Amino acid sequence: MSEYQYYEFVAIDRPLTRDDIAELRSRSSRAEITATSFINEYNWGDLKADPADWMRRYFDAFVYTASWCSCQLSLRLPHEAFEKAGLERVATGHALSIEDSGTHWIINWSLDESPDYDRFGMETGQGWMGRLVPLRDELLRGDARPLYLGWLAGVSAGEVDDNAAEPDVPPGMSQLSAAQQALVEFLEIDPDLVAAAAAGSQEIEAYRDDDDSAEVWVAELRRNEIETVFKLLLQGASQQAERRVKSAFFAWLKESGSRESSPGKPRTVAELRTLAGEAEKRRLDREEKERARQEAEHREQREAYLLTLAANVDRHWSAIHDHAERGTASAYESATRALTDLADAYVLASNRDAFDEALRDFMVCHGRRGALVRRLVDAGLWKKGV
Repeated sequence: MSEYQYYEFVAIDRPLTRDDIAELRSRSSRAEITATSFINEYNWGDLKADPADWMRRYFDAFVYTASWCSCQLSLRLPHEAFEKAGLERVATGHALSIEDSGTHWIINWSLDESPDYDRFGMETGQGWMGRLVPLRDELLRGDARPLYLGWLAGVSAGEVDDNAAEPDVPPGMSQLSAAQQALVEFLEIDPDLVAAAAAGSQEIEAYRDDDDSAEVWVAELRRNEIETVFKLLLQGASQQAERRVKSAFFAWLKESGSRESSPGKPRTVAELRTLAGEAEKRRLDREEKERARQEAEHREQREAYLLTLAANVDRHWSAIHDHAERGTASAYESATRALTDLADAYVLASNRDAFDEALRDFMVCHGRRGALVRRLVDAGLWKKGV
């Protein structure tokens, strides 16, 4: 049996040189290689290189999927984006692992042995990079939610002990970005566990016109701090500038007591699992209510449709006769569907006996059409030997 693998690498901060491209081409003659990407699919064989090595040397993002129900996302970020201690608190082992390349952090999110065989039997891997690569920009701007989601993936995979305390919950867990939602899907993180995590997360702080805290903070800034931010902006390092400003602002808020600094003490994994169970019950209740609402709406729409049929049965019988006389398989299918609807219309009007009589007259004309009769029997509209 063939084994499918998909590899996609993207260079963001620095395009590949000609020597880089030549080296990559020497490892694969069939790959699509540009100055910013490497893409290849394998049904037999494998990549003749170590993806981790390529991430250290060439690329900033990597997506991998394999037909044996595993996938991986890797992102390379400069050291200044996160402190080592903060990354160590969210690392779980396989689901979220961190490598130090010397100048960069290489963060790996992995899913192994997924139970969703249909997904990996049909999925080619294409499209995931476009959905997931915005996570790198979010991380560079100081958004830690993708890291916390990786820790949750480790919880889902059983890599974190039930007595372990959760790391700091980043704000906005109930307001995940499109890329973060894609990461939840990619790693198959339990959505009820995400909902439980969101219960311990503050909303994302945003500037408000009725809040003077930002103006007060800016007024207290030293000139050299402002100059540093503007220099970063002029150098094109907008992500680093945003990260620096937000970090300093929220630290000031915490120190000044202007905002609540923490939603509460860290929860244990066992407590999160309990909360996830409660979230599951609420979700199933919402889904059941939504199904009931949709079914009621569907019944109302169908009854309205059946009433229109009952109002002019002669015209509909004529159309069904026309279908039958065409003698094609598609026409017989249309006749059967129309007869099913018409039977329900008669029942709605409390007149099933009239339908049975009209159907017998119909079968006098078309009872020799074996293919049609078989369809009517299968639909429960007619009995053999009648």
